[in-house]
Amino acid sequence: MEFGRIIISETAANSENPQDVVNSNISVINLMREEKIDDDLIHEDALMSYYLDYYASKYAEGNFAKFVYDSKWNKELNELIEEGLALIGAEKHLELFQAQAKRVRLLSSVKIDKFLKGKFEGVNPTRDLLNNDTFFELEENLAALNADFLKSHPDTQILSVDEMFAALEEFVGHEIKRG
Repeated sequence: MEFGRIIISETAANSENPQDVVNSNISVINLMREEKIDDDLIHEDALMSYYLDYYASKYAEGNFAKFVYDSKWNKELNELIEEGLALIGAEKHLELFQAQAKRVRLLSSVKIDKFLKGKFEGVNPTRDLLNNDTFFELEENLAALNADFLKSHPDTQILSVDEMFAALEEFVGHEIKRG
């Protein structure tokens, strides 16, 4: 049975910072994973939001090459991110992602393998080739679009922390340790 809800805390929903909404969703997913709930049972749009944030945070941490390197350039993940960017209306980010994905596809499998298995730091021409600072110049706030998507989703429930735990405990069938 799938957990058919996206849960956001009241505190996050009332926050001025859209990242708080995204982080609230991430906390719920992390808690579900700690409870050994399979990803197949987690709401797919909640997961998609989670992975969009993963993409954005890796990009912010070390540019596009960092995302490629840390995600091991996973086909399923890339499809999810592409779908997610389209779904939340991040058209400029979607264009950039598609252009960057094309760059990766143009590399030989040997070059990609070597990049993924090698050291990220130091002299790394593949890393430098994959990086693109356009991400930081786009006038499209990924966190805001992601947060708006979560808040306006028909399956989203905005709950107090106690209600959040109660909903998750009901789903897993036992009490969850807090903090």
